[in-house]
Amino acid sequence: MNAHQDSHAAPAAQTDRPRTAFGIDVGGSGIKGAPVDLATGEFAQERHRIPTPQPSTPQAVAEVIAELVGEYDLPPDVPIGVAFPAPLQHGVVRFIANLDQSWTGVDLPALVARETGRHVVAVNDADAAGIGEVRYGAAREADGVVLVATLGTGIGSAIVVDGHLLPNTELGHLEIDGYDAETRASDAARDREDLDWAQWAERLQRYFGVVEDLFSPDLIVVGGGVSKKHEHFLPLLHLRAPIVPARLRNAAGIVGAASLAADAR
Repeated sequence: MNAHQDSHAAPAAQTDRPRTAFGIDVGGSGIKGAPVDLATGEFAQERHRIPTPQPSTPQAVAEVIAELVGEYDLPPDVPIGVAFPAPLQHGVVRFIANLDQSWTGVDLPALVARETGRHVVAVNDADAAGIGEVRYGAAREADGVVLVATLGTGIGSAIVVDGHLLPNTELGHLEIDGYDAETRASDAARDREDLDWAQWAERLQRYFGVVEDLFSPDLIVVGGGVSKKHEHFLPLLHLRAPIVPARLRNAAGIVGAASLAADAR
């Protein structure tokens, strides 16, 4: 269990690691969840989705999470991992962009534990996706420093070093050439400015080049919905590290959060 992950039960020995954990991915429009088979990283049952309540206050979101968990017949010792769209420091929301502002300062694991009666771990959503890809996806065989970047409305990032997560990196907000990086290089920027693949790849080259100079990753994994079309832009990038498409795609956050919850058990 990394220092930043907060939980509300004493960690058990690794030999007691459960076979199943429940992963939740909280988003601005929907809250998704599924039990995860921790041996394979696959959903043990079909994923369910409930629209994010409006207003998306902490109590309202916690009640939806409890409703999602309640849709499955899970043993009481199955832990919950929550992937959340904000930086988390020891489980506490530092600031929030995509949900109600009343989330700032909330202890997320404590709140969800009260609603569900279960052991809960919470992690930034990009970090959860990174752990999912490292443990079960495109970076499963990788050693050293792995950078997982999700290209979507913004740019999410996760850095994992020899299996250990460096939390809350927020590398989409690096200032590059006088711009917040994600305003120029995200998939939303490509769509907004009607860039062709080659034009967008030039911006990605600049972005990943700066990040590579800062962190010297051994592998770069690119996720987000646009990774389905990776053949149009990844071959145009020329970096020192191999750069590959994510494998888990939209499942990565749920899978990674569930896996981290199992670690803490």
